[in-house]
Amino acid sequence: MYVPRDARPTLDRLGRGFPVLLITGPRQSGKSTLARHYRPDLPYVSMENPADRQLAVEDPRGFFDRLADGAIIDEVQAVPELLSWLQGIVDDDPRMGRFILTGSQQPELARQVTQSLAGRVARVELLPLSGTELTAANLLASDLTTALWTGGYPAIYDRGVDPSDWLPNYVATYLERDVRALLEVRSRTAFTQLLRACAGRSAQLLNVQGLGSDVGVSGPTARSWIAVLEATYIASLVEPWSLNVTTRMVKAPELVFLDSGLLTWLIGISEPAQLDTHPLRGAVFESWGISEVIKAVLNQGRRTSIGFLRDKNGTEVDLVMEHQGSLVPIEFKAGRTYASDWSSSINRWRGRSSSTNWGEPMIVYGGDDSVRRSGVWLRSWHDFAADPLGVRDGLG
Repeated sequence: MYVPRDARPTLDRLGRGFPVLLITGPRQSGKSTLARHYRPDLPYVSMENPADRQLAVEDPRGFFDRLADGAIIDEVQAVPELLSWLQGIVDDDPRMGRFILTGSQQPELARQVTQSLAGRVARVELLPLSGTELTAANLLASDLTTALWTGGYPAIYDRGVDPSDWLPNYVATYLERDVRALLEVRSRTAFTQLLRACAGRSAQLLNVQGLGSDVGVSGPTARSWIAVLEATYIASLVEPWSLNVTTRMVKAPELVFLDSGLLTWLIGISEPAQLDTHPLRGAVFESWGISEVIKAVLNQGRRTSIGFLRDKNGTEVDLVMEHQGSLVPIEFKAGRTYASDWSSSINRWRGRSSSTNWGEPMIVYGGDDSVRRSGVWLRSWHDFAADPLGVRDGLG
């Protein structure tokens, strides 16, 4: 079962202006499936197929001679030499949208593409299924706990497999392939411990030294391993937003996991009911909310600045987002019943920086009703999932 992706219009737009399109993202996020549905007329070759890879390595000219009218080249980072050949090919015949590349490793692939295909390639970053996509396909769970526990990896929905069966195998494959490809990890056990330790601190301030101490590795090693989590789209660093205020603000970023299903599995939750009373339920919900905003922005193929606010006393706004010249503060509350103090941190920060052009505050919560009250937009989790940027009802 194919779930239509919100990035498809972005590919349509970019494909009219660039000869090469690059779709990056984590393994199993649906990159090759999207590419093949976007251009079903193009031949498909995978650099994970031994025969295709051997031909590409040994005879790149012959490889491209077979693909004169374009192709989808999957997992192109496995044969980076192809990018240099592709430069000459699209310069000689600059038909738009002729080649679609996919790749799973962010920094090295981005560097290689920038060096070889600058000005010739447009990039789309595809994360697992968003709440918007799941809602449109009638696949989003009706209750919040199940939705968080299931996450968004397409295979879980396509195959009808239990997340607690699929995710352990995904992590094992991830450790064997992506991690080993990006750096030498002498102790797989230590890396797995760091992965789980990071999950337990998702949507919290990042303390690299503390993480390293917890798993018995040095700070620099922990930092390099966290960079791998970013490079493979398992987690993302969200930086603190800088306001022109006298209040002392934190400088450390937050590490946020990009799939709530993977996050819940890593913190030891094997069934949805466990999440209802889990002490990290609020952090899981906040991570999910932030990741939904990130997915929505990436699917548009644009850059919208996001961050968070936190002072040295712990007064925090979970997310702030630039929108049409204003700064929109967003809080995520997993509770089902509105509490009047939910907006207190937002109000405190707005009072400290009256010169900031503040947008309408948004509180996303685990309840069912969406209302505007006392200058705050209270949004149910399912309404937010269907439209995290508020395009259809408010911000857009």
